[in-house]
Amino acid sequence: MVTYEDCLPGTWLASRFAIDPFLIDAMRRDGELVAVREPGSTEWLYPGWQFDGRSPRPVIARIVKAAQEKGLDESRLYTILTAPLGLGGERQVYELLLEGREDDVVELVRAG
Repeated sequence: MVTYEDCLPGTWLASRFAIDPFLIDAMRRDGELVAVREPGSTEWLYPGWQFDGRSPRPVIARIVKAAQEKGLDESRLYTILTAPLGLGGERQVYELLLEGREDDVVELVRAG
């Protein structure tokens, strides 16, 4: 079972960034944020690595769009983004975002 230990609830993000929780949810619905839910939960959880300061990284919208075009659900997208890089790699796919290799991440999502 997938765990979302690196994710934060929307209420925490809203409090931390001093914005309305409805804005966080609207950004998720508009494809500007990656969000997942634990099985049986109604609470959306947001991976912290998708933020650059108080804002989502601009590439996140491209990543979500690529996932939607591929027919991937939120859980599968999260699994791809947190997958290890290479054979037995200690780094994860999302770390490419932190290095500025955004196009590589979008292509990995498209490969599904």
